[in-house]
Amino acid sequence: SCFEPENTRAAHAVLTAAGYNVISPEPINNERPLCCGRTFFSSGMLNEARKEAERMLTALQPYIEKGVPIIGIEPSCLLTLRDEFLSLIPGPRTQALANNAFLMEEFLVREHNDGNLQLSLKPIKAKQALLHGHCYQKAFAMMSDVQQVLSLIPELKVDTIKSGCCGMAGSFGYEAEHYDTSMQMGELDLFPAVRKADSDTLIVADGTSCRNQIQDGAGREALHVARVLEMALSDD
Repeated sequence: SCFEPENTRAAHAVLTAAGYNVISPEPINNERPLCCGRTFFSSGMLNEARKEAERMLTALQPYIEKGVPIIGIEPSCLLTLRDEFLSLIPGPRTQALANNAFLMEEFLVREHNDGNLQLSLKPIKAKQALLHGHCYQKAFAMMSDVQQVLSLIPELKVDTIKSGCCGMAGSFGYEAEHYDTSMQMGELDLFPAVRKADSDTLIVADGTSCRNQIQDGAGREALHVARVLEMALSDD
């Protein structure tokens, strides 16, 4: 929400349009913004990651106890709450959080399948979308949720790129010694598929690192699924 606030605003607009009261949890005692600790965990700084997890748990505890769904929009962050938190701080608190934490599209699809989703969507200018999956979404078998939620937009055809990692892989692609390898990974499948796409085809990617890699390697802007759904919000 700090680096790409347009995605957070879009998610808030979509969830609000669907009738949900959206709350943005604040850290206790006016501390710095909450963080999942993923960057610490990836660098082997487990003590620092554990501190971030404790801050997150403290702030979210009142909502967890009431069964309020915890919704995230960045796969690596949200799924850290579902996975790494369980090993950093084993116990009932992290298990309860893991059971109640969802990516936005996962939550919307669940609500739709249960007959609870009241979201009016209209056709958008684009009629085709090309979807790239974040590695976490693939590992947790979540790509079908992204495809299904995009299919709620009338007249939009969605194709998924059969690609592996975009090459950014967290901080890997940012490091000078890995740059060439990072670009070579993107050139395997992702970059060529994006370059072949028509200019009016939407490029969709939920991961912030994936979107940056697509911009740098293929020269196209990729959008978070929340922004695509926001485009389709009905005037009603």
